[in-house]
Amino acid sequence: MKITDILTLEAVSPALKAKNKKEAIEELVDLVAGPAKIGDKKKVVQKILEREELGSTGIGQGIAIPHGKSDGVKDLAAAFGLSRTGVNFDSLDGAPVHIFFLLIAPESAPSAHLKALARISSLLKDRYFRKTLLGSASRDELFAAIREEDGKH
Repeated sequence: MKITDILTLEAVSPALKAKNKKEAIEELVDLVAGPAKIGDKKKVVQKILEREELGSTGIGQGIAIPHGKSDGVKDLAAAFGLSRTGVNFDSLDGAPVHIFFLLIAPESAPSAHLKALARISSLLKDRYFRKTLLGSASRDELFAAIREEDGKH
C-alpha cells in the first residue's frame, strides 16, 4: 500500500491553524471530507476523538497520527497537515505536535486501516523525511516529498 493511494493533494495543508487537539482533528477531517466523500463530518470527528480517549495518537517527536473508523466513510482516506506553531496533543513525550497524518477508514476495513497506520509510522521514523516535511512551504512541496518518500519503500 502506498500512502499516495489514499492521500490527495487537496487533503494536504502546509499551515494548520488549530490551537488544540479537537481543532486539529476538525481541520484535518475538513481537508479529507471532499476527497473521501464524508457525509457527516461531525460523526467522523467524534469517532476520532473517542479513539483519542483510549490513548493519545501523539506518538512523540512532534508527530500525531489521529485515526478512526466510521460507517460514514466509504473508502480508506488520509489527510496531512503541518502546524508551524505546534499543538498540544497530549503526546507521549509531552512535546507539541507539528506533523499530522489523519487516517479514516470504513468500519468494514480494519485490515486496510492497520496497514495504512503501519505504513505512515514507517515513513515518519526517518528523521530526514520529517525535517523535509517541516521545511516544505507549500501544499505541492509537501505532497511531492510524501510521494517521493512513499516511492522509496
